[in-house]
Amino acid sequence: MKVDSALQKAIDSLQIRDVYLRSVFAELADGFEPKYDPDVQALPVQLKHIVTRTAVLELEGDERQQLFRVYIELGARWLESLPAGDGDGAEPDVKARVEALMVAEYLMREHPGDDALRAFAMRNASYHVWPYWREFLASQCVRMNLPKYTLPAVQLALNCGDE
Repeated sequence: MKVDSALQKAIDSLQIRDVYLRSVFAELADGFEPKYDPDVQALPVQLKHIVTRTAVLELEGDERQQLFRVYIELGARWLESLPAGDGDGAEPDVKARVEALMVAEYLMREHPGDDALRAFAMRNASYHVWPYWREFLASQCVRMNLPKYTLPAVQLALNCGDE
């Protein structure tokens, strides 16, 4: 993957400071008991991974500091079956879902420019958030008696081409 100059400028200007959960939602559908469902292993899983917004914040104190935050929506849902590709717009029967809004927070040594920050949010922030999401989803599956689901090692946001 070739790194363009705007992205490289952001990489050089930003230092990871924190990754954390901003919100979490998890539920099982009424009447769905994954622990006792013999077909639970066969349920298809649909994933969500979208960079939703960014923010630059200025911290007050003795030293002026700026933070860059990237907000990423992540999710997994277990479906009765995958939706048909016929375009009828019918919502699939969701048996279970786990969703989270995670934030990657960076200290800005200097402001690299809006284009650089946008490129970084779309193409780099997910690398920092992804391991935390993988662990959270795996442990939440255990807590909800869902089958063990292991995400791939790395995934970029679905909207990463929307720069």
